[in-house]
Amino acid sequence: MTRQRLSLLTPLALLGLLMGLADISHGSAGEDEDYYMQELLTRDQYNKVQMLEKPMASIPDRHEHPSQNPAKKVPKGKAESNRQTDKTTADTKSVKTANKKAEKNKKSSLKTANSISEEERRYNSIKEECPPMGLETLKIDDFQLHASTTKRYGLGAHRGRLNIQAGLYEDDLYDGAWCAGRDDPLQWFEVDARRLTKFTGVITQGRSSLWSSDWVTSYKVMVSNDSHTWITLKNGSEDLIFRGNREKEIPVQNIFPVPVVARYIRVNPRSWFNSGNICMRVEILGCPMPDPNNYYHRRNEVITTDDLDFRHHSYKEMRQLMKVVNEMCPNITRIYNIGKSYSGLKLYAIEISDNPGEHEVGEPEFRYTAGSHGNEVLGRELLLLLMQFMCLEYLSGNQRIRHLVEETRIHLLPSVNPDGYEKAFEVGSELSGWSLGRWSNDGIDIHHNFPDLNSILWEAEAKKWIPRKMFNHHVPIPEWYQTKNASVAVETRALIAWMEKMPFVLGGNLQGGELVVTFPYDKTRSQWVTREQTPTPDDHVFRWLAFSYASTHRLMTDANQRVCHTEDFAKEDGTINGASWHTAAGSMNDFSFLHTNCFELSMYVGCDKFPHESELPEEWENNRESLLVFMEQVHRGIKGVVRDVQGRGIANAIISVEGISHDIRTAADGDYWRLLNPGEYRVTARAEGYSFTSKKCEVGYEMGATRCDFIIGRTNLSRIKEIMEKFNKQPIKLPVRQLQARRSRERRLGT
Repeated sequence: MTRQRLSLLTPLALLGLLMGLADISHGSAGEDEDYYMQELLTRDQYNKVQMLEKPMASIPDRHEHPSQNPAKKVPKGKAESNRQTDKTTADTKSVKTANKKAEKNKKSSLKTANSISEEERRYNSIKEECPPMGLETLKIDDFQLHASTTKRYGLGAHRGRLNIQAGLYEDDLYDGAWCAGRDDPLQWFEVDARRLTKFTGVITQGRSSLWSSDWVTSYKVMVSNDSHTWITLKNGSEDLIFRGNREKEIPVQNIFPVPVVARYIRVNPRSWFNSGNICMRVEILGCPMPDPNNYYHRRNEVITTDDLDFRHHSYKEMRQLMKVVNEMCPNITRIYNIGKSYSGLKLYAIEISDNPGEHEVGEPEFRYTAGSHGNEVLGRELLLLLMQFMCLEYLSGNQRIRHLVEETRIHLLPSVNPDGYEKAFEVGSELSGWSLGRWSNDGIDIHHNFPDLNSILWEAEAKKWIPRKMFNHHVPIPEWYQTKNASVAVETRALIAWMEKMPFVLGGNLQGGELVVTFPYDKTRSQWVTREQTPTPDDHVFRWLAFSYASTHRLMTDANQRVCHTEDFAKEDGTINGASWHTAAGSMNDFSFLHTNCFELSMYVGCDKFPHESELPEEWENNRESLLVFMEQVHRGIKGVVRDVQGRGIANAIISVEGISHDIRTAADGDYWRLLNPGEYRVTARAEGYSFTSKKCEVGYEMGATRCDFIIGRTNLSRIKEIMEKFNKQPIKLPVRQLQARRSRERRLGT
């Protein structure tokens, strides 16, 4: 296609964004530096700089600064001086020419400023912003990304995706950006949209690395229809120079003054951090032009038929949506809160059941939680969509949903960390970076803020205290953890109280940033080992539960799915033992397994922690079936009631399965649920003051737990104690054999 035809598709831009100077002097990150905290600190510093420079940000830059040429170094003093001028003296051919232009520039400066403000007002009203094309979400595949040169394969164009994360070590196949093979202004990063696209903006980051500091401080943008003839975005007769990054993690967005239509787009770095190299992570904002004959578009298109509220919700909007669901389905829903966040926001949950508000004997309780990391937003929205979906489908008579609601008590807690979410929500889906809003308001990672019960159990096992001095389940919380001075988030305390109150059987917490399901243990058993397979006694059950979600997800087990960051989880069927990925003490999953009856897993539901609103329908389709299938697994295994001979349920009775060194306990009414894979098991029920009894219970392959009830009688000693206490006397503290011998002797003597 000719240059003339391209010019018709590319209107001349009348505005530009001011180029930032590359004067930032951040050094390399230290080995012991907390990467997440580094971003928070630099973001705070960055925001202060932006506030100071905000008046300049809207003025178009007419010329390139000499610092864009890596061969020329600008003294710091001169750079400061240039920042305060009109920046119209760069690229001069001689001192004499510059002097001649100086007076003219002074005379026209006021007129130029006035005309710019008028143009800004005119074009701000017609600026149009499109959603991300999908570099971060992987909708843009590796074959659509190209670059002028590459430093090495691990820093190739396929790694130039917004928010992509690097491995712990350099020089591997999974580094954290595209890095050019040479540092000069001739380098470029290219995206092939594979169809005519209306491009409206670019978002950039620096290189994700613990050891290097690399980012681009300014760049040009070029477009093409044939990848041979390129048109640079203009500001009048001058090339537009866009401001880049001031550090490596905080995304910077530039919206084009006027949208441009083309198939290919290039980002051409012009200046970069003076102690680093040309490295970028990029997202392109663009709207595909209508083209029903486009093969690639038809192949990748995912359409949902569910009429749901596909958008991001603020805290107030979330609360309102839950209220709407409750009003639509008042007979099967109930809204309640489990506590408050650090800033006082209530942690709302919704219950879905045919008898909301009460525990029914024999009905298992299930929970989904999301948003323990406030910036991992997709899980939050999926639970809001799930509650809408279940309400609507129940009303429409969907038998699968009706059976699930009538046979299960379901709890959905969409936002464990609303404080963190509000921070990320305020900035927006593409600009929140990788960690803004991750922690609670007092700086705590809620998901890993639970007591480390693994160490307590493993120490007891090593000392052979189990089962004489300590049980292999319901490990008690240490006293120090319950003190007021302990570093425990109020959200964590609320979760623990909720987990202890409700007899949950199965739970899933929705995370983001990856495509994988993890299961306990999350902490390695060997000390000082960061990655090690550490299975629980119920490893086979956990593996099945993880696979039930991953295998029904549209992407998790897809062998053709590109890795999100550094790990290819598809090789493991989209599942992994948490400790073999990375060790983490005090996780919610380990605590739930060791302190309660609940089997808890983590679902990492998407590469993009905070996807654009336009991606929500497709993400819902990716996860909808998985969310339902996993809930149905609560009905796998055995269930029953432990009663005494009078038919009364016995609370806190212990249910043991032969060959599995992890027991569970009955709920307040004596009912229990034990998740098991298909097979034949010898199960024993025991309780304090009662004799134990055992029986064989068989678990089939069909859905639905096998009924396995127990009746146990009181021991003689417990009956005597009860009688003595009834008559206000001290119970006889004699061994059973001595007591029986004494009774026999008394009978012989006739007394």
